[in-house]
Amino acid sequence: MMTTPIYDFVSVYGVTKRIRMHMPGHKGHDLLGFEKIDITEIDGADELYAPKGIIAESEENVSRIFGCKTVYSTEGSSLCIRAMLYLAVQEAIRRGQKPVIAAARNVHKTFLTAAALLDFDIIWIPQTAEEDYLCCKVTPERIAAAIAEAGVQPVAVYLTSPDYLGNICDVAAAAAWCHDHDMLLIVDNAHGAYLRFLEQPLHPIALGADICCDSAHKTLPVLTGGAYLHLADNAPSYRAASLKSAMAMFASTSPSYLILTALDRCNDWLFYEGSAAIQRAVKSVKNCREMLTLHGWKLLGDEPLKLTIAPKTCGWTGTELAKVLEENGIICEFADQDHLVLMPSAFHTRSDFYGVTQALLSIPQRKPITELPPHLPHPERVMTPREAAFRPTERIPAECSVGRVCAELTLGCPPAVPIVMCGERINKEAADCFAYYGIREIAVTAN
Repeated sequence: MMTTPIYDFVSVYGVTKRIRMHMPGHKGHDLLGFEKIDITEIDGADELYAPKGIIAESEENVSRIFGCKTVYSTEGSSLCIRAMLYLAVQEAIRRGQKPVIAAARNVHKTFLTAAALLDFDIIWIPQTAEEDYLCCKVTPERIAAAIAEAGVQPVAVYLTSPDYLGNICDVAAAAAWCHDHDMLLIVDNAHGAYLRFLEQPLHPIALGADICCDSAHKTLPVLTGGAYLHLADNAPSYRAASLKSAMAMFASTSPSYLILTALDRCNDWLFYEGSAAIQRAVKSVKNCREMLTLHGWKLLGDEPLKLTIAPKTCGWTGTELAKVLEENGIICEFADQDHLVLMPSAFHTRSDFYGVTQALLSIPQRKPITELPPHLPHPERVMTPREAAFRPTERIPAECSVGRVCAELTLGCPPAVPIVMCGERINKEAADCFAYYGIREIAVTAN
């Protein structure tokens, strides 16, 4: 049996006649239609970062579902990423090490903001020549090579898997290597909350990761901002005890009860219907992928619930293809010159999958586009992200940035993956990438 304590509490409170002399200011009066259940941490509603009541019960429910210690975020995986990295820094200090983290270069921008706040050092694991800035399928060999070159022992390895294009790393192999070398494995699994519910689970925690985060809202029926932070069951007690304080370090003191209610209600869906519904959607995506491949479209990635098309082989850029699909009533997740990303879920119908497939098959294929993206830069690191972020900065045209030190912590979203890291010197290859990917201005440290 699965309970929904947060949902039950706010539902009852929403229909009870009370004079609300507490936040928020709408006092339950409808402007958008959900205000009656939009509450604050009143008596009985519990407290997200020190839960003892309905939130504690709901988090115990989701922990059973995922098979590990799981807590909620109402501020997306961004909050969870900062908390994960805080725990890694804590671990380094506990061991008497300098806080150093090895990370694949396709990190989300939040990794850099966390580096600026927490002041840890980074060993970057670069992409191969075949990969672009969004992808980095890390292997133990690549981790070992990057660490050996740096000559420093990191406390943790940080991976993004699945990445934005739907590529999944061999998390089990990375976890085994990390544990053999006394390192934590931290995984940004923002796009993969549903991976726990496949016939053969591919969730990072199930594959040996020590800490990972999921953006529940990306692939499950949860409002935007709902996320999970997971800690492996074999984690030492001191790490589990620090989990909530790590979240509270960076979190708002006004968590959204609308998002908490959605996370709580999702437990019920996952417990009774979720696995079967997700597995049906995976089969539909597989059929769609096979049909598109059969008719000449090139598909990328191995994530079960994502369709990433490399359209240049059929004479289209991703942005052109996205416009054609929009004219057919289909709104894509992301498009650039080289990719088109579609994100199906368990709530798409057979009709939806048929409509997407037929729309793509009806698009005439043209002469292949042979233009390739520029080579990724290998910039020189001049200072740490923290040093660059706290220096005076100026915004300049990207084409004039060669030789300057990048001070940019944030890029456009999606996909919010940096091409040059904060604190690195911009070179000609980087400027070529800026031009290719449409980055017109960039923040640099002031001379």
